[in-house]
Amino acid sequence: MSRITSALSKRKALIAYITVGYPSADVTLEVVPLLADWGCDMVELGIPFSDPLADGTTIQEAGYRALRNGVTPRLCIEMASELRRKVDIPLVFMTYYNPVFNFGLETFCRLSAQSGIDGLIIPDLPPEEGAELEAHTSRQAMDLAYLLAPTSSEERIDLVSQRSSGFIYLVSLTGVTGTRKDLSSDLEVFVGRVRKRTSLPLCIGFGVSTPEQARRAAKIADGVIVGSRLIQLLDKHPFRQLNELVAGLRNALDTS
Repeated sequence: MSRITSALSKRKALIAYITVGYPSADVTLEVVPLLADWGCDMVELGIPFSDPLADGTTIQEAGYRALRNGVTPRLCIEMASELRRKVDIPLVFMTYYNPVFNFGLETFCRLSAQSGIDGLIIPDLPPEEGAELEAHTSRQAMDLAYLLAPTSSEERIDLVSQRSSGFIYLVSLTGVTGTRKDLSSDLEVFVGRVRKRTSLPLCIGFGVSTPEQARRAAKIADGVIVGSRLIQLLDKHPFRQLNELVAGLRNALDTS
């Protein structure tokens, strides 16, 4: 059983997304262990990319600043190795296909696995084109989670169900990442459609930013992913507001 599968089998999983190197590399190394201590079950480490098509303003700005700070895929792997010595929870790289391809698929997966990374999320990689990367992640015993959106057809749901490992990333709404006042009114219908066609854990992301939204998502899914709102609070050291938000999200999931 992979570390991701184990984490998702214990309780409703709180999954945090942060951009590596935002607002600094030191903050990344400090905050990930804190997120684990506060109740996060998994952390997505975003590798910054110059053309982040799936990301909203907050994560785009974080990625831009991280790139200005000199963050590269190789540095992200080195930082993941340091974080693995501090935490036991699953660590997942979330990035785009271009940086992985340019690094070299085999080398990227091998070094990521050696650093303690448990899986990959590549938003712009469709399963129809993922066979080569899947071969490398499988060889390194890493999971590769594909994404589904509310507009996904039944055929696409079946394909992603067959090709994903670890979990399926459910995009709660059409559009890019970012905080929202409300989640889609059709979220339950969307999750129900996917649930009928797969036994893999389902994790909801994009737009989840409050405990109330997390509670709603947790009632129908196995994990909830929060990113933009966390990133907005990373500049506010010593993280009191971040701690309060994570505590509220954890409580919402535990009482959903």
